[in-house]
Amino acid sequence: MAMWVFGYGSLIWKAGFPYDERLVGFIKDYRRVFYQGSTDHRGTPEFPGRTVTLEPAKGEFIFFSFLLFNKSNCPPCCLQHLEVREKQYDKKAYVDFFTVRLFVSKPTFELFRYIASADKKQNQNYLGPASLEDIAVQIVKAEGPSGPNREYLFKLENALIQIGCEDKHVIDLANEVRRILSLQGELTV
Repeated sequence: MAMWVFGYGSLIWKAGFPYDERLVGFIKDYRRVFYQGSTDHRGTPEFPGRTVTLEPAKGEFIFFSFLLFNKSNCPPCCLQHLEVREKQYDKKAYVDFFTVRLFVSKPTFELFRYIASADKKQNQNYLGPASLEDIAVQIVKAEGPSGPNREYLFKLENALIQIGCEDKHVIDLANEVRRILSLQGELTV
């Protein structure tokens, strides 16, 4: 039995588990936003970092990387790894996936995804919308056990460029973080 995992953030550049195949494709009616707080990877409970989640957005589509692993051949530690890694995302669901090479109106198949809901009762780490500058300032300052929050942003930007995706929210945010860092006299990526 095979399972496709939906990578729209750090899973694009760092799966952390073996997989058999990787595809690039898109989903419809969502957009990628830096609204999820990270208190265990890219920030702390005292000063959360910001990571991406998905937000419904009618008529929009976003590109992702999708990883296939064979559940019968994959050690249980792969799913356990995902459960620990994505534990701050409170929803699991399936979404229709469209491959880039076909770019057709019918979905190719369904993918499993982790998503952070905007419900603060269910998702205590949801930070929600803020101005681009406020999000950038928070990303510049945040750091957690997995490293600086800005590293997450820059790696996501680079990974999206490598798969041929221009995500305006990610690009604008990365440029704002670079601007702030340059004002502080820090070298940027």
